[in-house]
Amino acid sequence: MTEKAPLITGDDGLTRCFWAGPQEDYLTYHDEEWGNPVKSDTRLFEKICLEGFQSGLSWYTILSKRENFREAFHGFDIEKVASMSDADIEKQVLNADIIRHRGKIKSTINNAKKAIELIEEKGSLAKYFWSYEPKNRATFKLISDVPGSTDISTTISKNLKKRGWSFVGPTTAYAFMQAMGMVNDHLEGCYCHARIEKARAEFVRP
Repeated sequence: MTEKAPLITGDDGLTRCFWAGPQEDYLTYHDEEWGNPVKSDTRLFEKICLEGFQSGLSWYTILSKRENFREAFHGFDIEKVASMSDADIEKQVLNADIIRHRGKIKSTINNAKKAIELIEEKGSLAKYFWSYEPKNRATFKLISDVPGSTDISTTISKNLKKRGWSFVGPTTAYAFMQAMGMVNDHLEGCYCHARIEKARAEFVRP
């Protein structure tokens, strides 16, 4: 089986990871957001929830609906999401602008409640998640080299599940690690790779 080309060159002449595009918002997400280190608890909570919604679907399906998710879940304000009621669940189950998966909707509210407990214990979600950052990290040239999960993502998943979180399996946890910048999985040769390395080097860990 032939290895799929790991990089693509856009009309702008820039070389990117194969999955970036062709939609403009997907290109923007790849170029400006994915892999940039994140410290905001609100944004971290949003990312891990949306990775949970993505399970079984394409990421672009979630990205294209992200503003709708933000509207449905109060901008992913953790306190507000934790306060959502059974009536709010029923409203979102009928909301065609998001993914109408009752289990994932209920999970988002449950995880907000558990996030509050975690923040009370650790000080912030950022402190908790960044404490798992790998000490040494390889970079990848081929798509097949990029793991779907790792020992660390498995550890995060187990710990969160022990704390009562849901829809946070090892694969979801690893996708979250990639999105929040805990690892840099822009492939070697992607023009974003070096920029993300620089951003991670300058990032002040919580």
